[in-house]
Amino acid sequence: MRAQVAIVGVGTTKQGELPGRTANEIAIEAIELALADAGLTKADVDGLITCRNLHDRFGIDEQIGHLLGVNPRFGATLDYGTGNFSLHLAVMAIEAGMAETIVLAYGTNQRSMRSGFGISVGGGAEMAALAGVVHVAGPAALAFRRHQELYGTTEEQLGWVAVGQREWAQKNPLAIFRTPLTIDDYLSSDPLVAPLRRADLTMISDGGAALVVTSKQRAKDLPKQPVMIDGMAERTAFRADHDRDSLMRPWLGELARDLWASSGYRPEDIDALYIQDATSVWVLQMLEWYGFAPVGEGGRFLAEGHTRPGGSLPVNTNGGQLSESYMWGWLHLCEAVRQLRGEAGERQIEGIEVALDCSSHDFLKGAASILTTRS
Repeated sequence: MRAQVAIVGVGTTKQGELPGRTANEIAIEAIELALADAGLTKADVDGLITCRNLHDRFGIDEQIGHLLGVNPRFGATLDYGTGNFSLHLAVMAIEAGMAETIVLAYGTNQRSMRSGFGISVGGGAEMAALAGVVHVAGPAALAFRRHQELYGTTEEQLGWVAVGQREWAQKNPLAIFRTPLTIDDYLSSDPLVAPLRRADLTMISDGGAALVVTSKQRAKDLPKQPVMIDGMAERTAFRADHDRDSLMRPWLGELARDLWASSGYRPEDIDALYIQDATSVWVLQMLEWYGFAPVGEGGRFLAEGHTRPGGSLPVNTNGGQLSESYMWGWLHLCEAVRQLRGEAGERQIEGIEVALDCSSHDFLKGAASILTTRS
């Protein structure tokens, strides 16, 4: 698989609130932007992978294909197709010869439609609901309490996730939250689900994102520098609370070991890290499980400023889902591509060649991709 498939185009719509438009219409706009970025047209597309919305039946490949006016050889819709899961499916389809140029897309109007997120999801959802756990903030708060109990991590240390990502967001015109946020602002704010505060949890937003993925050979003929997929790994955790210490998500460490072993990369090779951050706690956990900080020392790593602008490991340079927009991790991939191509403007990381994008469906499964311009 090594570096035989590339991302050659990305497209992102305005984020925030887009009233009067369906999720599919927003996805189509993102696709058109991504194709233009790649120097391609829909006639060049022979694959389409879409991501179904959580609360409705929008986002189906048949719907979006019809609206776009394409009949690709390959089409699929993932129920939880966050950027990495959709990207991995595209790589496998291209490697299998089922398509050569695939568009991946996600669009949502969940904010303007006032979609509710007070629901339990995944295996064991009914039991979670009986216990009052009807939003990811609940188990995330419990997970952080567990981290505090085991390692002495403080709320101030956790607060540097939100503060650092807001600093990055101030450099990103696409970001929704750009008002400065200091650690004192964070600590003085009231908890929503103690000890988590508003800044620890993603916002709900409308928006669209799309990527164009093609073979290495095809990418050579296109105008933009290709960003190669040079490593992938996935891991499930469907047993959830049947597993020991599930709040801490130790299976992420197994995913990371698979990734490093199969790709040949190591944490020290990564120039920028992107973590799908439905909550700030996920950033703390993944910094540790992927080996960027020893287990139990993620709080200290954050407080020392490593993930902030000017730090040794830039994390979520777009502002992440805590400050840029809530797009199921799709914008993290778009940002990684723009950084690797040198197109990130004020927030550009000098000399970046390798980025890691990590995503997870909370306590159920995870995926990671290594992107590079080296190959």
